[in-house]
Order: sequence, then structure tokens, then C-alpha cells
Amino acid sequence: MTPFEIERLDFTGSAISTWASGDERRTNWPVVYVLDSAGSASPPSVYVGETVSAASRMRQHLQSPSKAGFRRVRVVIDETFNKSACLDLESHLIRWLAGDGQFTVLNGNEGIIDAQYYARDQYRESFRSIFEQLRSEGVFQRSIPEIENTDLFKLSPFKVLTREQAIAVEQIVESLLDDLASGARSSSVVDGNPGTGKTIVAIYLVKLLADIRDYEDSDEIEPDSLFSEFFVPENRELLKSVRIGLVVPQQSLRESIKKVFKKTPRVSEDQVLSPFDVGKSQEPFDLLIVDETHRLNRRANQSSGVRNRDFAEINRRLFGADDVSKTQLDWIRARSSHQILLIDERQAVRPADLSRELLSAEIAEARRNHRHFPLARQMRVRADADYIGFIRQMLGGEARAGARPDFGEYDLRFFTSVVEMQDAIRQREREAGLSRLVAGYAWDWKTRGNKPGYDFEIEGAQFTWNRTDKDWIHSPGSTSEIGSIHTLQGYDLNYAGVIIGDDLGYDASTRRVTVNREAYRDRKGKENLRKLKRNTTDEDLLELIQNIYGVLLTRGVLGTYIYVCDPALREYIESALSPSYP
Repeated sequence: MTPFEIERLDFTGSAISTWASGDERRTNWPVVYVLDSAGSASPPSVYVGETVSAASRMRQHLQSPSKAGFRRVRVVIDETFNKSACLDLESHLIRWLAGDGQFTVLNGNEGIIDAQYYARDQYRESFRSIFEQLRSEGVFQRSIPEIENTDLFKLSPFKVLTREQAIAVEQIVESLLDDLASGARSSSVVDGNPGTGKTIVAIYLVKLLADIRDYEDSDEIEPDSLFSEFFVPENRELLKSVRIGLVVPQQSLRESIKKVFKKTPRVSEDQVLSPFDVGKSQEPFDLLIVDETHRLNRRANQSSGVRNRDFAEINRRLFGADDVSKTQLDWIRARSSHQILLIDERQAVRPADLSRELLSAEIAEARRNHRHFPLARQMRVRADADYIGFIRQMLGGEARAGARPDFGEYDLRFFTSVVEMQDAIRQREREAGLSRLVAGYAWDWKTRGNKPGYDFEIEGAQFTWNRTDKDWIHSPGSTSEIGSIHTLQGYDLNYAGVIIGDDLGYDASTRRVTVNREAYRDRKGKENLRKLKRNTTDEDLLELIQNIYGVLLTRGVLGTYIYVCDPALREYIESALSPSYP
């Protein structure tokens, strides 16, 4: 590719006029530019754009109040650039800047694309060189691999949507706007397996709706965007006073998304809520988007006496009495006119989570109302075959020796030594980062509350559970600790080393995976639902533990390593993981 140039100038009318007269490419050539306010604002902000007339676009920006804080502009010029390449570079720079975290990115997310075009791979190689040049000038603090391993990047509202995600978002927004105009209430369901990007859809929706609500007539809306038709004054008016919340049941994921929203204009960390926040809210919501809906609770013994009291008080306030049949999903419905529920029926991991029957009924109702949006394309695990389906088949006892599909370059390995697996994960951490050991809850948590010592021992090696529940993956001690299900759900790893404990076994005579209730140490993971007069049977517990390992075994983007404690289960899984292909 032809070498690029990055031209730098002050963001003033006089500087732009002088600069524009020197080269025709500054007035009539596709370019990408980066505006920033470094040194003049706190926090500093950045805006990335593309245009075929840089000089004219800069003059337009100078007239826009939203660009008043910018002090400097860099224009990337390359004689081989075309419109498609510029749109692609613009999208890459926006995503990298959002993940880097040094600047607040003022762009909307409706123009983030991932289109095919001629010589795309060659152009993208040059993008990395452009990145490095900008990094040398202080526009970026981190390398691309470091950026792409951050939660700011992975949970960013500036993600590229797949075609099916984009269609779901388009149809959801279209239906919501119709409902707001008519005054009708509504409930939609986004349904998908692990790794299909349900959380990304939720985050993207919050940002997109905020952008439609707050856009200015002078903003450049990408006309080829699937969402450009929503940026009209009528929709802006419809959304002007709409109160939107994003409900995230898991504390760790909730805190991570709050950090992302804190760095994202037009949205607020206060919009990221727990189910209890919704129940206690004095003001109703117009729209609640619920991520990991399957982790909402029904009436059970909560994590503390305070939460038990809160559950009862919220029920009384919303329904007039402490009706034990009411769930946190009922709170969501009572406190909002519109709901968007993101569901995976097979990711419930505790008896208190919403039942599979209830979730199935929600999905069926959404289908009847034409508000069901299934996501099928697996985005997390970079395998060439149906990895999720194979894992669920294996955990269900349905895999046969040599049944493993060809997953291409995906690094799926079985280890007979946990120490060797630990060494391999440490090596992957040095090479790629975000490589962690995780396990099912098959050992007591002796060090809870940061007590000294270790929690369990395998093959003479001592292991300690995660010492924090919040953002464990990025915590300083995570590389030497074992992550539990409650630190992993909703997150990605590059490599996951999964220890399957004695809570699962295998009966070779019946060819069935079995549960060991005694070995499963999560007290709340197996307790009965006394308020509902419902016992947690061994069959219930087996399904929940299979769900837990299903989550743990689908976290690794580049690879998954497996060690099994129970001898019979180890033999079964090792045989199932033996490839039938050369």
C-alpha cells in the first residue's frame, strides 16, 4: 500500500484556510480525521470522522457548538483511500479510542460498520501502521492487543454488529418508536446461546436511543447506516423524555458496564441498575432493557437478611402484599411500560434464578406477538464448527468417542495433569493475556473475606478462589487464583482453563452424566425454595451444574483447556474430545 501521511493543524478558521490552499487532496479526496481537545478540557474528548472534503468539513465543525472544545485536528491522507476504506478506518479508530480510555469519544455508534470491499485485508494492515503513528503522538496510550483485552473495548457501545444483530436492533427500535407514538405497552425478547452478543445488543441499544434523542441537525449521520432513517426530528421528540434503564443482575458485570457508560457521552452510569434498584425506584421507567434475564430471581432465601427484607417490601409496595409468586421480572414489568429481555434459557445457575419454564413462556409469548429476535451466529469462540452445541452435548452425556468436530485452529485441549494445564494457561497469559483458570464450585471457599491460606488442593498443587467478586478478570491477583461462575458470566477470556470438579460424575453403565450433591459446595446453589414450597431435586441440581460448566467452557475466545477430577467422567470426556478426523 502507498505510505500514508498524517497532517496536523490547529482547529481554527485561519489555520484551516491556510492549510486548505496547499494541496487539492485537502479539498477533494477521501480522508479520515481525528479531532481532540487534549490539554484544553477535562476529561479530554475526541471525535473521528471521514469526508471527501476535509477543509469544508472542518469549517462545518467550527460552526458546531458540540465541537467548540476541540483544539487540534489530524488528517490521515493516503492516495489509495476510497470511501469504503475511510469508513472502515473511521470505525476502527472509534473502537480503539473507546477501548483505550484516554479520551471520551463523542461519536455516535450508528455509523460503525464492518463491510467487505476491495483489498480490505491490505488496507487493514495499513490501519495498524496509522494506529502506531497516532500512538507515538499520544493519541493512544496502549497497544492494540492491550486495548482489545479491556472491558472498555469488549463492552463498548461502539462494537460492530453482525447482520442479524443489526436487523434485531433495527426492528426493536422501529417497534419501540411505534409503541411510544401510539401509547401501547410492549415486551420484546432477544434470545441466543452464549457468545451470540446479547450483552452487546443491550449496550448498543442504550447508546443508539440516546444518540437519536440528542442528535443535532448539524451532526453527520452516515447515510448508508442501517439506522440513519431513525435520526429525524419526530423520533428525537418521541425520545426526549423517555427514561431508559439497563438492568444487569450480576454485580461484577454491572460494575464493568457502569465504567463503560461513565466514559460514554449521552448515557450515564446511573442507568445501569440492579433488579433491586428497579424495585425501589420512586419513578417508573419508560423502557427497561434486561441483560441476562435468566439471572433474575424468584422468591428465595436471598444473599443477605437485608435483601430478604427488600424483596418483601418491594412486593408489598408494587403489588399490595408480599406475594411470594412474584419474581424480579414482575418488578420489571410493574416499573416500566416497555421491556427488552435478553435470554439464554440454559444459563440459569442457581435455584433462585427464573425457571426454564417461565423463560420458555416468555419466548413463546414474544413469538406470538412478533417480538422475538433470535441470535444464532456465535461471535465469541473462534471455532470452525458448532462448539457450543458440542459442549452442551458433551455435558449432557450424549457425546461419543471420536465425536469431536473439527474446530479449525481453535485450541481445545484435554489435560490429565492440572499442573500442566496451569502452566499452559500461564504461558497463554504471557502470549495473549486474558488467560485464566476457572472451576465449578466443588470446593469450600475457606479464604472468603481474604482469610490467609488456600482453598483446595489437586495433585499437590494449592489453589485459591477469586479474592474479589468485582472485575476479577482484570484484578491483580486473578492470574494466580481460580475464577468461579459468579466472576465469569457475561465476560470473555482469550483462554480458559476449566477444572471440572467432583460435583459432576459419569455412570458408564447407563452412559449418563451424574450429579454429586455433597461435592457441590455452593450452599445457595442447591438450597430449597422454601417460600415457594419447592425442593431442589438432584435432577434440578444436575441441570444447574451442567449450565455452570456450559458457561465456563464457552468463555475462551481462542482456546479452552479442560481438566476433570472424577475418574469416570475424565475417561468419558477425554474420549469425547478425541478427534475423529486426521
